[in-house]
Amino acid sequence: FDPAREDREFVILSSDYAVAVFGDRLAREVSAQAPGVSITFRQVPASITDDPAAQLATVDGLLMPHGIIGGLPAVELFRDRWLCLVAEDNPEVGDSITLSQLGALPWAAYQRAFDASVTRQLSMLGIEPRVQVSVDSFQLLPALVAGTRRVAMIHALLARRLGLGPGSGLRLLDCPF
Repeated sequence: FDPAREDREFVILSSDYAVAVFGDRLAREVSAQAPGVSITFRQVPASITDDPAAQLATVDGLLMPHGIIGGLPAVELFRDRWLCLVAEDNPEVGDSITLSQLGALPWAAYQRAFDASVTRQLSMLGIEPRVQVSVDSFQLLPALVAGTRRVAMIHALLARRLGLGPGSGLRLLDCPF
């Protein structure tokens, strides 16, 4: 493989979150080292955990957190942490959020609630999120939380990219676990 001479498209499965926080760096690096190469990012299908081999047979790569699919070679590209996202005017949540509140409040969730590693972690703590709205984009979660009682889990790097926090109508809180 000679990147400078390569002329092809690479297809990578990724969430919108991973593209938002890492895709630009990857695209810049590829452009610099392999100007004839193009990258197509495709949304990770919800069925990826059902039959990963079939899904991965048609693509060149996968940007996904460790632990969702096992048995594949992996490289850690970056680290992030989860935050709780609530509306600034949510009267039920103060300066912090509790595990019992996470169990009682309605949720806006990424795809199926169990697709996110953080909700699997909550499940091990005995908390089953009551998902009111589900979307296939992490970037849509803030709009689905603003002005509601809903809570969502969002990555800190994405929250920073989206300008969430004071003045956005939303509050970012440390997770209580």
